[in-house]
Amino acid sequence: MSRHLLLLALALILAVPLAAEAQSAGMVPRIGILCPWPAADPLTGAWRTALNDVGYVEGKNTVVEWRFADGRTERLPTLAAELARLNLDAIVTAGDLAIRAVRHATTIPIVAASDDLVGEGHVASLARPGKNVTGVSILASELNAKRLELLKQASPAASRIAVLWDPATGTFHLSALHAAARSLKVELKILEVRRIEDLDGAFEAARAWRAEALNVLASPLLHTLHRPIIDRAGRHRLPAIYQWGEIAREGGLMSYGPTVPDVFSAMFAGLDRVLKGARPADLPVSQPTKFELVVNLKTAKALGLTIPQSMLARADEVIR
Repeated sequence: MSRHLLLLALALILAVPLAAEAQSAGMVPRIGILCPWPAADPLTGAWRTALNDVGYVEGKNTVVEWRFADGRTERLPTLAAELARLNLDAIVTAGDLAIRAVRHATTIPIVAASDDLVGEGHVASLARPGKNVTGVSILASELNAKRLELLKQASPAASRIAVLWDPATGTFHLSALHAAARSLKVELKILEVRRIEDLDGAFEAARAWRAEALNVLASPLLHTLHRPIIDRAGRHRLPAIYQWGEIAREGGLMSYGPTVPDVFSAMFAGLDRVLKGARPADLPVSQPTKFELVVNLKTAKALGLTIPQSMLARADEVIR
């Protein structure tokens, strides 16, 4: 074999593994993750864990582009547009406004968790989403009403209950809440919160109305603001109930809702199926089946509130 042919054969042999490596690299999934909350929020860590649990490890077998709105919903369209320009295989997000921003920016698959994917208009039905969105629908309307019932049980004397509501979640949540209030014979004061600057005014309005308890409705924004809400509820001596157990563990009085690991596990399992070729339009939306009641007795003591033993007995977790 001539020297020229020998060099050519050697080049071809060396090129094979390089080509294989390039092909493998080309198959690495590229995922965008748009979070309404700050990067330091515990939910970010929960999303990383859920992603790893379905076999995708950032920097090893997956490229992940993170974007954080830091509770500023006005930033969502810009961040969604950034992700839309990155040639991604799918985008993961949470909450109605974030989903709308991504849907406006791109037609690639979206896997999301939200209060009510059907009610918000993101999917045609739970069984057949019919669009480019699938994921987990959290039953927020029903759970907001259930939390009102639990709050009344924890504070039986309360007849005037303030409600923190993010208008971006839609008015359809409020009908079930008002029906529950009529059944419980309590009055409601709906207080709009669109940004952190609205909180002081909302709590002052609750004080002027002589509110005796506080129901914090489901909302990515209100979750992001849970720390200042806990602080203000304590200062105003308002027993308050929240959506996620993590908030009660951080000092909120009580919480009732699905567990964070279960919701995110279902969402990222859906992402896995999408990345393996399933069409969001054909992939049924999941709903939570497990709910936890968490009661913080330290906060109850600080408020001078005695939680009924019947409630403590049924709680999934009591923080003493």
